[in-house]
Amino acid sequence: MTIESLLITDVRNLVSVVFEPSPDINIFYGSNGSGKTSVLEAIYLLGMARSFRSSKIKPVIRNTCQSCTVFGNISTENGSVSVGVTRTFDGEYHIKVAGDKVNNVSLLAAILPTQVINPDTFRLLEGAPKNRRQFIDWGVFHEERRFLPLWQRLQKCLRQRNTLLRHGKIDYSQLHVWDSELVTVAENIDQLRANYVERLLPIFDQIMVPFSNIPRLEVNYYRGWDKDLCLSEVLKRNIDRDISSGYTHAGPQRADLKVRLDRMIASDILSRGQQKIVVCVLKLAQGLLFHKTSNRACTYLVDDLPSELDTKHWQLLCDTLETMKSQVFLTGVKSKEGLVHQWSEQTQVKMFHVEQGKLSNY
Repeated sequence: MTIESLLITDVRNLVSVVFEPSPDINIFYGSNGSGKTSVLEAIYLLGMARSFRSSKIKPVIRNTCQSCTVFGNISTENGSVSVGVTRTFDGEYHIKVAGDKVNNVSLLAAILPTQVINPDTFRLLEGAPKNRRQFIDWGVFHEERRFLPLWQRLQKCLRQRNTLLRHGKIDYSQLHVWDSELVTVAENIDQLRANYVERLLPIFDQIMVPFSNIPRLEVNYYRGWDKDLCLSEVLKRNIDRDISSGYTHAGPQRADLKVRLDRMIASDILSRGQQKIVVCVLKLAQGLLFHKTSNRACTYLVDDLPSELDTKHWQLLCDTLETMKSQVFLTGVKSKEGLVHQWSEQTQVKMFHVEQGKLSNY
């Protein structure tokens, strides 16, 4: 998928920005607060109908405005398709694909699969398991059409079961129904996640070699309950604990991707620089696996990484992105020299200077 043109209106300090990006590498440079990251945020908004910088939409909308809009023409395997997303101050969203209104955000994600690599991304290792589950589920969603309806069934099942657990006097006949549903859904989701991680890890190991030689680094998938027990048995054993706390302790909602070094949590041992490298490689491996399985390239939004990575690893990151044939949007420091890289002659590179919410093409 490639963005052919973009119109950004009232996203933070971007009043009205129109440009045609390169299908390969796009570089945005300018001073702090100029609007570089806001361009990336607008692209993410086009693919996910939300921001990667804030869980709330109000900060994303320009001051004094009631809404923000991003419109783009996206090249797909079936030709160019127009996509538009409007978010309003009260939290509503309006989505149009090829001129038709849609209510399904997942359709946007399928049209414009997007990967973000920014300073916050490095919390993938040291952050909560939810972050790593979302990382796994991004890949499974784009590979398996079965995953989304299964995930939706899981959320409904957990809501119903947790409501029963908090009800006071438990109706065990109803609880049995939701336990049975949870076990069925959990087994399917677990299998999809496990298969995905099994395909991902060899690619991660391969990309990791030139980036860093971290001996005894292990990445393992944890399904969310004891690997030696079936979930139905675990639910029976945990019933008193679940009733006491009012929620379900075991299941795919507790899954994790555990990164260890010498059997210890990697984020407790690795340096900050090493953690950044591991996270970068995980993101690159995920994009490469997506390309191999779908014959499509995802879009990379890479925000302010020259200040996060040393020169060697910045160059390696650029080299890898270039060979993946993905459309990439990079932001950097005040001068374009901070983003210098020896791109190949076949790679189309566009540079944009951003100043006070306006873009100039260089």
